[in-house]
Amino acid sequence: MILVTGATGSIGRPLVRRLRQDGVAFRALVRDEAKGRALGCDFAVGDFDDPGSIAAALDGVDRLFLNGAGAQPVDGEQPMIRQQKTAIDAAKKAGVSRVVKVSVWHAHEGGRLAEGAHWEIEEYLKASGLGWSLLQPSGFMQNFITGAGSFTADGNLVGAYGEAPVSYIDCEDIAACAATLLTGPYGKGETFVLTGPEALTHAEIAAKLSAALGRTVRYVDLHPDDLAATLKSQGLPPGFAEDVATLLKEVATGSLATLTSAVQDLTGRAPSAFDDFLAANEEALWAIPASPAT
Repeated sequence: MILVTGATGSIGRPLVRRLRQDGVAFRALVRDEAKGRALGCDFAVGDFDDPGSIAAALDGVDRLFLNGAGAQPVDGEQPMIRQQKTAIDAAKKAGVSRVVKVSVWHAHEGGRLAEGAHWEIEEYLKASGLGWSLLQPSGFMQNFITGAGSFTADGNLVGAYGEAPVSYIDCEDIAACAATLLTGPYGKGETFVLTGPEALTHAEIAAKLSAALGRTVRYVDLHPDDLAATLKSQGLPPGFAEDVATLLKEVATGSLATLTSAVQDLTGRAPSAFDDFLAANEEALWAIPASPAT
């Protein structure tokens, strides 16, 4: 039995769908009962901040898909670190044999935001005695339709990437890799860096969005300080906005440009290209803001 955490998110939903279609025994962990019912599968209502609910959800489970919310600090703390450590402790107590954790590419000690938070959780998992596999994906293609990607009020893409390409990956492919690791002979300590099949600049991405939307989307490249100011003006906490801008400055050096074969190796098929992603999510693209004159 598999427990899928983050079951209603960008990775969890396609993973739930895939496991259900394959007839795999699993349970989805959700915070909202109505959303659990909408998944159409066995589910448990729980929250990482309620250890008792996690323990109950793990009853009869031997494999855990560990995925959670982002690493935005709350009162100077990274809640994700505490929450996922709690889940790892509960999994060990419940007799879980294998954990597949979604991490982030370039997780490292002292890293900003997700990079540092995931590194700490990775180390805790490795020391737990549980079987483990780590998925370290590049940026999500879904960021361009979920609001995690940054757009101006009139619908232009904004960032501080310069001309550096990024090997964005479709969350459907992350889910497919997770399904392989959860159901196959894995769990002996492997790390997989997941990328799409191409690395695109944000100017190239803007051109593809333009073609898909039938209107012009420009990429507006900002200095990291100006990007931080823009994010603050959109309501993000100052420290978080500055950390995001600093991370993008690192991406501008090409740190997410490399391509790997991990998706092909794990699933037996090539990952989806950005054009494939746009075609599959045509309706969702209309959530991207547009100028009133467009």
